[in-house]
Amino acid sequence: MPTTATKKAATPAKKKPVAASSIELQPNPFAFEVFDLILKQRTKPKKIEVIQKYRHDSIIALWLWNYTSLQSALPPGDVPYAGLEELNVGNDTLSVTVGKQVKSTEPVDAYGSNSRTTIRNEFQNFYNFIRGGNDGLSSIRRETMFINLVQGLHPREAEILILTKDKKLTDKYPIPFELIREALPDVVWDR
Repeated sequence: MPTTATKKAATPAKKKPVAASSIELQPNPFAFEVFDLILKQRTKPKKIEVIQKYRHDSIIALWLWNYTSLQSALPPGDVPYAGLEELNVGNDTLSVTVGKQVKSTEPVDAYGSNSRTTIRNEFQNFYNFIRGGNDGLSSIRRETMFINLVQGLHPREAEILILTKDKKLTDKYPIPFELIREALPDVVWDR
């Protein structure tokens, strides 16, 4: 009896379902989590949905500082500070140290290894760093307050604040202002 090979019908390759980007974050998310989630959305309506869902005064304050005519009362550029542990290692500025922490692959807890606060908790103090907000502060005091604030934040939140003070938030998070304005029509963006 001759044996014949039977061909099994080729089954078409199954397409993997494209997972929709979930728009669920933990309660009280970090600003960087919200910005990352906005950027992950593929469509304008989804981006608007995320902006509206995670609307918080702290995030609006960052966008106001970055996109409007508000001017920083802090000097532009890197934050000129290094903690004692960094002074011996490489004498980096705080901006460089934050950048290293952001890029670090070392595991950190949910709030960052040195974090004591968040932008969400501290945004009400931003007026100290804006021209016309608290002009009675000396430059030294204002800069010291900013350094202390940045040191207490998660490294990625610190990076956001440093970028925002120089109106460079879109360098890292290219979220168009027109999209934000459309998502939040009730916000007065400029005087």
